[in-house]
Formats: sequence, C-alpha cells, structure tokens
Amino acid sequence: MQAKSGIVSRSVSSVSSSRSGSFFARLLAILSVAVTIVMVDSVNADAEAANPKYAGIVVDAKTGNVLYSENADRLQYPASLTKMMTLYMTFEALEQGRIRLDTPVPFSAYASAQAPTKLGVRAGGTITVEQGILGLVTLSANDAATALGEMLGGGSEDRFAQLMTAKAHALGMTRTTYRNANGLPNTAQMTTARDQARLGIALRQHFPQYYGYFSTRAFKFGSRTIRSHNRLVGSVRGVDGIKTGYTRAAGFNLVSSVQVDGKSIVGVVMGGASTPARDAQMRNLIATYLPKASNRGGSSALIAQAAPAPAMIETPAPVQPKKAQQMAKTITAAQPPVSAAAADLSLPHKGPLPDARYQVAETEVAYAETAAPKSDNPLVAQPMPAPTKVKTMTFKQQAAVAAPKPTPASMPSEQGDTSVDNVTTASTTPSPTRAASTSNGPTGWVVQVGVSPSRQMAMDLLESARSKAGKALASAKPFAVAYAAGGDQLYRARFGGFDDQRDAVNACKALKKAGIKCWAAAQ
Repeated sequence: MQAKSGIVSRSVSSVSSSRSGSFFARLLAILSVAVTIVMVDSVNADAEAANPKYAGIVVDAKTGNVLYSENADRLQYPASLTKMMTLYMTFEALEQGRIRLDTPVPFSAYASAQAPTKLGVRAGGTITVEQGILGLVTLSANDAATALGEMLGGGSEDRFAQLMTAKAHALGMTRTTYRNANGLPNTAQMTTARDQARLGIALRQHFPQYYGYFSTRAFKFGSRTIRSHNRLVGSVRGVDGIKTGYTRAAGFNLVSSVQVDGKSIVGVVMGGASTPARDAQMRNLIATYLPKASNRGGSSALIAQAAPAPAMIETPAPVQPKKAQQMAKTITAAQPPVSAAAADLSLPHKGPLPDARYQVAETEVAYAETAAPKSDNPLVAQPMPAPTKVKTMTFKQQAAVAAPKPTPASMPSEQGDTSVDNVTTASTTPSPTRAASTSNGPTGWVVQVGVSPSRQMAMDLLESARSKAGKALASAKPFAVAYAAGGDQLYRARFGGFDDQRDAVNACKALKKAGIKCWAAAQ
C-alpha cells in the first residue's frame, strides 16, 4: 500500500511540475512577444525620426507649451488631415443652425467621381450630414468630403476652400492654404505640423459636443460596416482621435489627441514612411511626453470633455439617385439635434476677425467683432473665430453634373487615405530614371508639372506624372530646381531633354489629357 502511495505521490508531483513548467513556458512566450513588440516599435520610431520627410510636434493642450518639435514649421502636404478643417466648418454650420445632422448632402458627378477611399455614393444620391461626418472620421471618404464642401460652399468646392483658408488664418494657422475639401494632391495645398496641432486643439475646444465623433471605431452605412483607419483609438490608453492621412507625396500623417489622469496633449506626425512607422512614432511620442505634460496649468474648460462615441453607430441607408431627384431641400436655421456620438456641452461663441472677407457669387461671408479670448494657452491664444455666415440655398439634385476642370496647380489624382491597407510610401531612394539633377537641370525646352516643399516630393510628383503620361515622357529627364519663395526653399518639378518647343508642347498636351496640369518653357 505504501508503494502504491509513493507511486501516486510521484505521479502527482510529476503532473504538478509539468503544469508549472507549462505555465512558465507560456509566461515566457508572452513576455517574449511583448518585448519584441516594444523593440519593433522602438526601431520603427527611430527610423521614422531619421526620415527626410518627417515633421512632428507635441503640445501640452492645457498650457500650450511645445514639449517636442522637429521640422514643425516646414511646409508639408496635409493629405487627409485637410478633412479636419472640412469637419471644423461642418461643426460650425451645425452650431449656427444652418444645417442639421439629418440634412441631406447632395452628390454631384464631381463629388461622386473622387478617388478612393470613398463611400461610393452615385451622382444624384444623398447622405445625411451625420453620415458624412462619420465617413470622414473613419473611412476618410474623399467623395463625402467633396460633397460637404460643395454644399457648404454654395455649390463650389473652390469657394469652400477659400472659406477654409480664411478660417485657418483666423485660428492662427498662418502657414496653411487649402485648395480642396478632401486633401487629394494639389501642389498649392500646404500646412505645417504646428498648424495641425493648433487645429486639433481648436476642434476640441470649440466643438466639444461634436468632438466625440473622432473616437468612432465603426459605423453602419446601409449594409456596410465601415471601420476606422485610426489604429491608435482603442489601442493606446487615452487616445480619443483625431485623424490619419496619406498620399504618396505627403507620406503618412497622423494627429492624435490624448487625455490621461488630468493631462492632455496633442501630437502630430507628418511625412511618415509607412503606417506602422508612423503609428510607432506617435506611440513613442505619447509615452515620452505625456508624463511631462502639466495637470494643473490652464483652464479646465480649455479642452472641453466630450463623451466617447459608441463602439458602433448605425445610420440609415443612403438615398438612391432616383429618390434624391425628388428632394429639393432648403437649408434652414433649425437647431441641430444632439448627436448620438457626443455629449451636449457648451461652447465659446466669440472669436477674432479673420484675415479676409470673401464675397463670391451667391455666397456671403460676414464676421462680427468679438470679445477677447478667455484661454491662457499661447498656442490657441485666439478665441473661436466668428461663424461664417452663408446665405441659405436650395440644392436640386442633378445626376448628370459635369465634373469641373482641375484647379490650377493641381497634381494628378492619387489614392486617398489608405492607412488601413498594406500600402507603403514611395521609396526614399531615387530610381535610375528619376535622379535629381544639380543646379537648374538640363537646358533647352522643359515641362513643369508642379512645385513641392522638398526635392524628394518633387521627384515623387515627377514619377507619378511619368507613370500616367506613358510614351510622351519616355525619353524625358526628370529633375528638381530649387528656388526661394518668401523665405522658404521650394522645388520646381520639371521634365527636360526635349529637342524643341513642339516636343515639349506635345508632352504637355499628353499630360493634360491624363489630368495633369503643366506648362512648357525654354530653360
């Protein structure tokens, strides 16, 4: 009996040891994975900081103190960060009562034809304003942004871009210029990391009852479930938005807002080399500089608290074109209903005069004198700008609206924000066909396709143009010419190597047929 007991005892001991060993093995495996993730993030962050396109800033949202800055005032392409201003203008119109969350947004042929990513609404169809907001903050839908811009601009996206620029300058974003509502490439559309940080803070401060939309993880659009491009929301403690962005020329951009334990920061990463590198850099910035942020300075109302969005927001199916043609809606001055995604919190209502006044066609823009700001934050020393007043208009749906010509200085269309896809930015190592020349490049006749803030961006633009023009540029030599403009160094993106004026003009005609603005000149 004792022998059997001893056998049982040894068996139990063996099983216990086996279980213990299995537990420690699993624990070591988990720790190994965690260490690997930390090391990969560290490597990605270091590589990102060395990226020549990179610009970044971290601002203490309570005090306005800049905790970190690298190339923060260098001109960059905003890509889909442009939609932050489109949303600012939309929130302002809601606050004024000019539109409601259920106001139908008409889609012209031009809006419907915008490059992906997009909701895919056909010309003549409509969505609600709330669906447009959700489409911008999750999918970064280019068609919805254009449709909102056309509606708020009195039927013209160009006019809306003028209003966006005026509002940016009124907010103190003095180095920002907008040319469209969605951020698709345009060489004249520029901003800085510092300006984007200012806009991120302004969105939270001025529209707390709508800011909760930026934390939306997913929403139902008809039969589709659309999930957010912003991978940091829900995966990094305290991150409550704001926006991602990508084009080949811009690189991978991200603005993040963080609130933890009474501390609040806004970080900006621009020109990222890839989605993982950009996100790793933002995680690194948050981990490094959030502990250094103040939990005392500034007013508690400086960055108003907004309720987080539900995990899933359900919206009705979009209105199809045939039904939409029967709906001629007038934008009325009704109070907007409370959003399902945000708390009903008060806003500051007064702000400074903007730098410009626009009166174009049927749209009127007017501003009122305002009181001094209440905030002590030096980054957002300006209070909320006065609302942009626009005449109410009736929008009739037309399924066959012709798409307008590209705006001057525009680049060829590229894919929009694709940060949830396996997309990498253009190589930072020039290929044999796109090596930049020195000085002023080849002599003779040249074709210019745009202007960029860096040599690399200019070469990226040239590569994109060559891929779209086909044989017309087969023997042309791409090069970038540096020049100074208002204290900034810019680069003209040009093709050379043409024997005479006729060849250069023919090449430019081919580019224009591909939708690329250009001009030919003697070098």
